[in-house]
Amino acid sequence: MSEPVSRRTPSTHIVPSYRTPLARILSLCSLLSVFALAPVPAHAELGESSAPVYSIESARAAHSLLIDIALAGKRLVAVGERGHILYSDDDGQTWVQARVPTRQLLTAVHFVDDKQGWAVGHDAQILVSKDGGATWAQQYIDVEREEGAPFLDVLFTDAQNGFVVGSYGALFVTRDGGETWEDASDLVDNPDGYHLNSIAQIKDSGLFIVGEMGVMFRSADNGETWETLEGPYEGSLFGVLGTREPGVVLAFGLRGNLYRSTDFGSSWEKVELKAASGNDLEYGLAGGNLLPDGSIVLVGHGGSVLKSSDDGRSFVVINRPDRLSLSSVAATANGNLILVGQAGAQLASPTGAKLGQQ
Repeated sequence: MSEPVSRRTPSTHIVPSYRTPLARILSLCSLLSVFALAPVPAHAELGESSAPVYSIESARAAHSLLIDIALAGKRLVAVGERGHILYSDDDGQTWVQARVPTRQLLTAVHFVDDKQGWAVGHDAQILVSKDGGATWAQQYIDVEREEGAPFLDVLFTDAQNGFVVGSYGALFVTRDGGETWEDASDLVDNPDGYHLNSIAQIKDSGLFIVGEMGVMFRSADNGETWETLEGPYEGSLFGVLGTREPGVVLAFGLRGNLYRSTDFGSSWEKVELKAASGNDLEYGLAGGNLLPDGSIVLVGHGGSVLKSSDDGRSFVVINRPDRLSLSSVAATANGNLILVGQAGAQLASPTGAKLGQQ
């Protein structure tokens, strides 16, 4: 285990090609896309580029590719391809398309309350909403950064302190609610520029990042310094979650690999996952959420839905008959699930099955 990392000279190492951070879903759908290597361009702030082009309204938006979903109070907000952001005030029965100043794919969304939220995606852009996801504005964009390489996840610990992670080792931080963003990528010891796929807040412990090639970083001081960890897995990790227990971390990724730590990442145990057939689950796990009732749901390739009621010690696994890839999940007020992914937003039972089924 290393000491906390301070600022360092940027790496000149060559960054390997990668199945793009659609990795949460597109690699799971066997839709491959590779970023070309490019020199790092000059930093570009919002205002230096041309005026945004708004996403096109589509009656099919709720059934097209969606990557992430979050709760804004009681409202559900989902983001996905072509700059689509949709919200529902009736537990996912119907969806309204928001006005969004981009047509690029959006990869993650996060709300701190029922009004204030952020979304991130391609063109290294950050969007903000102050009305529960109904309208959005650009806070940051850098279309020239690694040929528009995307941001992949966003987390705010409160209305002022926010973090964005992404491809080629991107870590951006704000301390003023997104009015300004600082490139803090050199705070993590990532000389090969591995993609950072997910960031989470761990109860009573701090912040945790996972990414390509199993890289892991943690911070006990709200992102001021970051410590590099020796992870349990050398394949890509697409997601990380905290549970309702202090210090407990779940990290998951390729081929059904899921690991649990009870000491904020100092040590790990593999969580065994069995499909309905009794065989080991080997589908990639793309995303998940800690639900309001304390249960944990993970989703992934092959229509995989995994649910835990014991803080991640064990999971019940189902694979939906359509086998369509899933990328994120949220709970409705009545305990049903909203699954998002390849087929858009789908209403499901509390186990992830089709409504009316177990």
